[in-house]
Parts: sequence; structure tokens; C-alpha cells
Amino acid sequence: MYTINDLFDLNHTLAKEYLQQFTYPWQALAGIKQLILDLGKTLEDYEEVQEHVWVHPSAKIAPTAFLGAPCIIGPNTEVRHCAFIRGSALVGADCVVGNSVELKNVILFDHVQTPHYNYVGDSILGYYSHMGAGSITSNVKSDKTLVVMKNGKEEIKTGLKKMGAMLGDHVEVGCNSVLNPGTIIGRNTNVYPLSRVRGQVPEHTIFKSQEEIVIKEK
Repeated sequence: MYTINDLFDLNHTLAKEYLQQFTYPWQALAGIKQLILDLGKTLEDYEEVQEHVWVHPSAKIAPTAFLGAPCIIGPNTEVRHCAFIRGSALVGADCVVGNSVELKNVILFDHVQTPHYNYVGDSILGYYSHMGAGSITSNVKSDKTLVVMKNGKEEIKTGLKKMGAMLGDHVEVGCNSVLNPGTIIGRNTNVYPLSRVRGQVPEHTIFKSQEEIVIKEK
């Protein structure tokens, strides 16, 4: 079962100390809102553009974008036309939140790109991860039951009704893919376009389908 240390280089997020408290990444989801409220008060180089919304002066925010509280937008990040940040979003440095993208209860590490028509909810996206156009994180099961993490015979009950996806560092998700609730993708993995992904995907692999996952050639 992938741990936080397996997935992420914590030196690339303001949430480093917070995430170090946990073993598994989904354990951090419940406290993201409070994390942002606490962090915001300590940010010296940021501007509080409205209550509990902190934006670095170097960030570029489109006038049509909505920044819901609480949120933090990092240095050199671009929030594009009609982006909808519903709240509880910690967006790192040099990120792209694109046209009509919706974020809710998320941590985006530095250099994350969600550039076109993405929904990212109750998720953590690692350093330099990228979601292709139209790819989404589905965060609620169709039967509304709690998310259970499975890895072979190992099973962990998360206690969460809402859990999206955990993308390790340098993960590439192809266009129009759906990451089902509780999906975890290991570092340096590529997901083919139009994929339906569930469960855990090993690091350093190419996800072609649920039945065909191949190891990357060195």
C-alpha cells in the first residue's frame, strides 16, 4: 500500500510538515481546510486578497477566476479563465489551474498542471504531475459507500465517503481519463488517454488498461 513517502518528495509543498504526520495520503484529506487557515497566517510574502484567500504577488489570476476561501495560490502559478476554486485548495508554485478547472479540498505540489477542463476533488497531486485535458478525479462511489483501499489481499478501510486520487511525483494522466475513488498512482507513471483507473497503479509503469500495465523501459 503506497505511503506518503513512497509517492511524494515533500520538499516541494508548503504542506511538508503537515503531511509528515501521516502514513497514508488519504489520512491528510480531512485536515486540508484547517491546514490552509493555519498556514495562511504565517505567509509573509503573500497577499490576503480577501478573507482567507492568500495569493503570491507573482501569481497570475484571470479576472473571471473564482477563488473560494480558504485557499493559497503559490508563486508564478497561473489561474486561468473561469477556473473555479471552491475552497480548501493549497496550490503550490509554478502550477497551472486552467480554463474551467474545478478544485476542491486538494493539495497541489509545485509544478502541477491541471490545464483544461479538469475536476480535482479530495485529492493530492504530486510534484510535476499533469492531468491531460478532460481528465477527472471521481471522488464518490456510485453506491455512496465508504472507500476501501485494496492491494491484493490487503485491505484498509479509509472511513471516507469522499476520496479522489493520489498522484505521485511526475505522473502523467492522459486526456479524458477517469480516476475512480481511491485511485493511487505511483511515481513516474503514465496513464493512457481515455483510461478508467481504479485501485493502485505501480510506479514507473505505463497504464494501458486495467488488464495491461507494463513496466517502463529504462
